[in-house]
Amino acid sequence: GCIHGGHRICAPLRPTSAVIHVRASLTSHLARTSRPQVKLISAEGHEFIIDRNAAVVSNTIKSMLQGAGTYTETSQGEIRFPEITTRTLEKTIQYFYYKLKYTNNKEGHLPEFKIEPEHALELLMAANYLDT
Repeated sequence: GCIHGGHRICAPLRPTSAVIHVRASLTSHLARTSRPQVKLISAEGHEFIIDRNAAVVSNTIKSMLQGAGTYTETSQGEIRFPEITTRTLEKTIQYFYYKLKYTNNKEGHLPEFKIEPEHALELLMAANYLDT
């Protein structure tokens, strides 16, 4: 056997490929199920770190995050939007939180979600793509 205290010390066992595979599967599963936040990256490279619950208001983002596990989106909780500007992504994220807060609102009063007219078309296209 192994003796500690200066005598004979056993070398640690090297993990077999089966153990490594199980670890990789578990890590991927945990990334999909327990990651509380996701990172959304705009066309200009601005990073928004938001709550996963807000992000999955978008069916497109929800699908990306719950993918097969081979995509960066799934494994790292990070999604790039090369076609969505920082300004549009920021306003879209505000809408995610708005919808999360007021869906199934029992008060009956739904405050207005303000959109600047000059920004409306760009937001409409992003909302269509993100399926929100």
